[in-house]
Amino acid sequence: MSNAAAADHDFPRPPETFTDHDGRTVTIEAYDGDIDPLVEMYTDFGPDSRSQGVPPRTEADVRDWLPNLVEDGLNVVVWHEDRAVGHAVLVPYQDTSELAIFVHPDYQHAGIGSQLIRVLLGYGQENGLDRVWLSVSNTNHVARALYESVGFETIAKERVEMEMERAL
Repeated sequence: MSNAAAADHDFPRPPETFTDHDGRTVTIEAYDGDIDPLVEMYTDFGPDSRSQGVPPRTEADVRDWLPNLVEDGLNVVVWHEDRAVGHAVLVPYQDTSELAIFVHPDYQHAGIGSQLIRVLLGYGQENGLDRVWLSVSNTNHVARALYESVGFETIAKERVEMEMERAL
């Protein structure tokens, strides 16, 4: 995507409240708070909800992993009532930021991930980020389609995973 095309795409900013495809009202908010609600969410992830080693498997490993994301990155969290059900982050990396996105297994396939990534990209725009990249498994067709739908393009492809990037 060219920089001109990226500049024409204005994403929503947090907070953003919407109703998912299952009729649940959820709110996406900027987040820099305590990791406990996120730990609770991530410990519910089973083996089939993990990709490329994240989120970590044990609560202790999740507690070791999260502080750097929350402290160093731009984070947004999806709340359903008082429960964290989604988390996305842009982590600074050289002259760009790496994107990671996670939706609780009970809330997947309801449109939450689609809105979560849009709000995260809007938050990145609001904070002056220029470029975002990510790594995704070649076999994760759902995630790849989501990333392409918001303007990510493949910049490198290897046997197991690919890197995608877009300008903000």
